[in-house]
Amino acid sequence: MTIRHDVVIAGGGGAGLRAAIAIAEARPDLSIATISKVYPMRSHTVSAEGGAAAVKLPADSLDEHAHDTISGGDWLCDQDAVEAFVAEAPEELLRLEHWGCPWSREPDGQVAVRAFGGMRQRRTWFAADKTGFHLLHTLFQTSLKYPSIVRYDEWFITRVLVDDGRVGGVVAIELMSGRIETITAGAVIVCTGGCGRVYPFTTNANTSTGDGMALAFRAGAPLKDMEFVQYHPTGLPFTGILISEAARAEGGWLVNRDGYRYLQDYNLGRPAPGPVLRSMELGPRDRLSQAFVKEVEKGRAIDTPWGPVVHLDLRHLGEEVIEARLPFVRELCLDYEHIDPVRELIPVRPVVHYMMGGVDTDLHGATPLDGLYAAGETACVSINGANRLGSNSLPELLVFGARAGAAVAEAAEGRRAPGPAVLAQGQDERRHLERDLLQRDRGRERIAAVREEMQQTVEQGAGIYRSGDSLTKAADKLHELQERCGSVAIDDHSRVFNTELTAALELSFMLDVAQSVVRCAWLRQESRGAHQRIDFPTRDDERYLAHSLIHLAEDGEPEVRYRPVTITRWPPAERVYGR
Repeated sequence: MTIRHDVVIAGGGGAGLRAAIAIAEARPDLSIATISKVYPMRSHTVSAEGGAAAVKLPADSLDEHAHDTISGGDWLCDQDAVEAFVAEAPEELLRLEHWGCPWSREPDGQVAVRAFGGMRQRRTWFAADKTGFHLLHTLFQTSLKYPSIVRYDEWFITRVLVDDGRVGGVVAIELMSGRIETITAGAVIVCTGGCGRVYPFTTNANTSTGDGMALAFRAGAPLKDMEFVQYHPTGLPFTGILISEAARAEGGWLVNRDGYRYLQDYNLGRPAPGPVLRSMELGPRDRLSQAFVKEVEKGRAIDTPWGPVVHLDLRHLGEEVIEARLPFVRELCLDYEHIDPVRELIPVRPVVHYMMGGVDTDLHGATPLDGLYAAGETACVSINGANRLGSNSLPELLVFGARAGAAVAEAAEGRRAPGPAVLAQGQDERRHLERDLLQRDRGRERIAAVREEMQQTVEQGAGIYRSGDSLTKAADKLHELQERCGSVAIDDHSRVFNTELTAALELSFMLDVAQSVVRCAWLRQESRGAHQRIDFPTRDDERYLAHSLIHLAEDGEPEVRYRPVTITRWPPAERVYGR
């Protein structure tokens, strides 16, 4: 049986739901399918804690938000995309207000804003420290108003179908039953989130395995700027659970083993009374993570069974502030570290948090492949450049989820029904899954072993600091792991919630993403933002003020080319903080 919809949205998180709502509002006659491997309220959007950035007049301006974003991205941002983003972000957050998002308030009733790293103005709207949770609830509840939105919860997409350069739908497995279906559509929007699980230590959920990036890549769309991987400076040791930037926005300090606020040694400002919005602990995430590595090298970190850490100190904020503004931070510390931040120091270390790169799109979410769109962390439009500023990700998924949805709705009339070639591809994928995967039991390799080797390889080769030598070794190892992935054993032959099959498919996707990260990082012979080459320590605008684009060539091998960054009003300059 073949299922037919007008639009398929891969992913049920913030970007996917916002795109679905935009289509339903513009074209109630279109049938919209959202396909998610988890129930929508379990999407990783729920884990975004600190807030969402948008200008709040009169103290702030669109130009200041744009400049902070472009500078924070080390001038790799496309400035036309940034200008569109900062202009529409306030509208999106106000729309959420009207839909019921419970933004925190000032005593006079206005929406409250807090400082965030790399931003010179207080512009981060928040709902305590559970912003993503409330944002996702609001979008999900709003989506229920529209009968044209049909949800496929706990379905796993294995392939995007393409005929003659045009997308025609997807193949997906219903996890509950193992049923494999071809779902045809005139357009597909990929909104499946990031790929932090390519690395061993990450704030990302176990579902963040880069599925959408790999699906688009295999379908023929290029991936952009994959070498830029953001580490968040404050993850809990062992678990990688995020301690929100909100903790530092409210006045938390990072201190080394001597109790010294070490960030003042790294051109990030000096301690000062009152809020210092662009210095010290509120520096950008890439600079703070790099400073941690330097502290480790100097022997000023604290050794633990899970590696070196420093401390985040909130004690001076007091219980009242922590309970009012950071209740979830306290809850996480109590539950996972058995410490109370009101009275004790929090051990933290950098953890992989966000992919600046992703599926190459234009300002309306369209990829070079006809009918394929992307939005959210899966996509790279690019507003984040070489380093995303905290609190820009939530408004990004709203702005560009809405834009992608509007573009798909507008183009719907020109979409022809998928032809017989798409249905034939669907049958081929079904046979592959049933023969090569569900019946495989004699493989030599174990999924967990290959996955762990991949994660360690990428961490060691393409971590906070990289080199040509480390990246070459990583590339060779990943090539070996790709071959071994084809021989992993699947012992579970049942069809009901076959998590082993899902893990094998995810591993294959992650290896594609990992190879893209390493290949692009090896070719970019400079240091910029989150990409730091110890053998090329300076930024090189003459050669690399450009986006890397990796795609599959006709021979099936990955190929990288470059495209100039779009500059509108802000020419490249030195990236300065704390002066």
